Amino acid sequence: MARLFSWLIRIFLGLAGLSLLAVALLYLFLSRSLPDYDEDFTLDGISGPVEIVRDTSGVPHIFAERDEDVFFGLGFAHAQDRLWQMTMLRRTAQGRLSELFGSRTARTDEFLRRLDLYRASVRSVEVQSPETRAALEAYASGVNAWLDQVNAGARGRGAPEFWLFSPSIAPWQPADSIAIVKLMGLQLSGQASHEVLQARLSLLLKDSARVEDLLTELPGPGIAALPEYASLFPETRLPRFAAAPPTPLDPFSPVKPRHLTGASNAWAAAPSRSATGGTLLASDPHLELTAPSIWYLAHMDLETGGVIGGTIPGLPVMLVGRSDRLGWGITTAQMDDQDVHIEKLNPDNPEEVLTPNGYKPLRTETSILRIRDEDAVTITQRWSENGPVLPGRHWSLGAITPPGHVAALSWTVLSEQDTSVTAAMQIMRAETVRDAIAAGEGFVGPAQNLTLADRSTIAMKTIGHVPRRDPDHESKGRMPTPGWEARNRWDGIMPYADNPEFVAPRGGIVGNTNNKTVDRPFPNHVSYHWGDSQRVQRWQRLMQEREVHTRESFMGAQLDTVSFTARTLLPLVGSDLWYVGEAAPKGTPEAQRQKALDLMANWNGEMYEHLPEPLIYAAWMRALQTRLIEDELGPLAAEFTHLEPLFVERVYRNIGGAAVWCDVVQSARVETCRDIARMALDDAILWLTERYGPALESLRWGDAHEAVHKHPVLGETPALGWLVNLRQSVSGGDNTLLRSKSRGTGPDPFETVHGGAYRGLYDFTDPDSSLFIISTGQSGHPLSRHYEDLGERWRRGEYIPMTLDPVLARAGSVGTMTLNPAE
Repeated sequence: MARLFSWLIRIFLGLAGLSLLAVALLYLFLSRSLPDYDEDFTLDGISGPVEIVRDTSGVPHIFAERDEDVFFGLGFAHAQDRLWQMTMLRRTAQGRLSELFGSRTARTDEFLRRLDLYRASVRSVEVQSPETRAALEAYASGVNAWLDQVNAGARGRGAPEFWLFSPSIAPWQPADSIAIVKLMGLQLSGQASHEVLQARLSLLLKDSARVEDLLTELPGPGIAALPEYASLFPETRLPRFAAAPPTPLDPFSPVKPRHLTGASNAWAAAPSRSATGGTLLASDPHLELTAPSIWYLAHMDLETGGVIGGTIPGLPVMLVGRSDRLGWGITTAQMDDQDVHIEKLNPDNPEEVLTPNGYKPLRTETSILRIRDEDAVTITQRWSENGPVLPGRHWSLGAITPPGHVAALSWTVLSEQDTSVTAAMQIMRAETVRDAIAAGEGFVGPAQNLTLADRSTIAMKTIGHVPRRDPDHESKGRMPTPGWEARNRWDGIMPYADNPEFVAPRGGIVGNTNNKTVDRPFPNHVSYHWGDSQRVQRWQRLMQEREVHTRESFMGAQLDTVSFTARTLLPLVGSDLWYVGEAAPKGTPEAQRQKALDLMANWNGEMYEHLPEPLIYAAWMRALQTRLIEDELGPLAAEFTHLEPLFVERVYRNIGGAAVWCDVVQSARVETCRDIARMALDDAILWLTERYGPALESLRWGDAHEAVHKHPVLGETPALGWLVNLRQSVSGGDNTLLRSKSRGTGPDPFETVHGGAYRGLYDFTDPDSSLFIISTGQSGHPLSRHYEDLGERWRRGEYIPMTLDPVLARAGSVGTMTLNPAE
């Protein structure tokens, strides 16, 4: 027995030793792709030395005599730290994900091929300014210089992910960078899917007032009554409402559910509203949370002066940031720059569609989609005069497309004359607010609100092409319309001067939280569907409660977690429930309801991660909206994954008879809104009890509300997810300035998947006191110390300093790399 035990001990120790050895070898194997930030290189493609100084946070400060060499250095640094991320963005834009991931991504690839974003990017290279083409080419040379180093060996294929997938990496091209801008446009655009949803609701509900309840158009002149969708096609048999699953949150797909398309905050204060007498600017663009973050911090020392802030790997331009003279931030403009057209097929020739001038042939091409471990698929791409034709399986188009018809998409981002990168480059180099506004004229899309501050002036300008629509457009761009009607087609773009513009406002404050910016009649309206009606209310109060602002007060607003929505809805929904009825026995549903109401009665609406009230409120509102809409909408209710505050407010104020939503259609009795509020609260308490236990006062919002930064590929693998995914308990919510947008579906509906992955604060009284942060770290390598080192600071609402001073950058460096010219 003792001998057997001895042998078991030896076997265990042997296996443990082998396991440790295997882990050590695996670490050494994978760590070969970690760049040495002190290594020097001799490279082709540069005219003089390039110095890349990385500070303690891994932020590269890039110095060279010529701008082209600086852009080369940025491409080199991006490729060193984010090579896998860059190649994934390019593959997505090209529609080539399935070559790596098989049939799972075939639908995404097919959709991107039909949009043909990449070919539009290739053709757009030629319309860039000479300076921008030189920057794009120099940047591509920098990326390819690192690829040459990887191909030369001993670099671990450039990133750990390439050990699991094909190590073949095509050279970087200028068109690849333009394609990433267009891909971002797809991620930020939700107008087309909104049109389709509005049409589906119109077919189901019939009553346009009830459609208006759910998809409320913010008050303002020029809003006409929405037509019934069926009335737009009186001679065709429309399909009865067909259930279609909502768009899933697929990490591989750039097409996001409508609640997770573009958002952001940005605001600025003039010297008259600043405690120091200089301008201030705060910017936090909101995107999907990933590991690593989509943002990459960098400092480029250009001939026109240094610029520092947020870049996106693959792009040689500072999208948000500052120079010594100018700061700029962006928010999604929510512009209606997409229209879905229903095209009528020729019954005698399905390759022709009706136009204002009779039937005309569709333009047709074929594209071969290669799928890993499966046979290749040939896709037939078709275009009408209105744009690419999309099958019914995308955006649930099949549910609203009549037999004998197809759907086509008009979208500004599909332009083959896209000078957006040139415009962004000129904004980055601008010296004044006026210079930057002038540069924005070349920006095509995705449309943005550009918030600006130079040393004396603040401004906001909407940049991006606005489609010119006929004033007699049948749906005014709010629903799909017959594409053969001339009045429904686009006629070029509106003048840039007509885009909303606010320069040196009298109040000394300008900003945007994706809220409605202008009240103008169609077709100068910009949009009917805005991204925010809630955060702006809190922002206005914070801006106006102080005569002058400081960097710290702007920081406080950026990190504010008070929910205007909760403060508005709780008194409405619970007005007939608070302090009603006698004390209930302990442990009964009535007692739990009273406890929940008592907790919320004393709550100020702050969505703080350590409080129970935000979780009770969120669960209640979720259950309430479900009860209100599920009986009327059936399967279509699944499209409403997040709270619609204006809808609930309309119901409980009975605006336009909206209280009718409270009556359950299938029941004999007539339910009141008080009944639904009580039953929804009971639903929420039951869900909370099953999930977290009966002690409501011990609940914690942060337990349900974790920020999930998931690696888009390895994060789906259970064995690797624990290494590459980051999870953090966070404050805030869907409608707070510290926007932490929840998943909305699945077993963990309150997980945060979308938010301000970049935050910047710029003070032009003392520019080097400016601050910024991103949500993870600079490196995309899970074994790097810079993979997640900024994430905890981001979670706690901390920042790192932002300096353009070369002396300070070098003094705080953790590595200095010199790229020397080969000649």
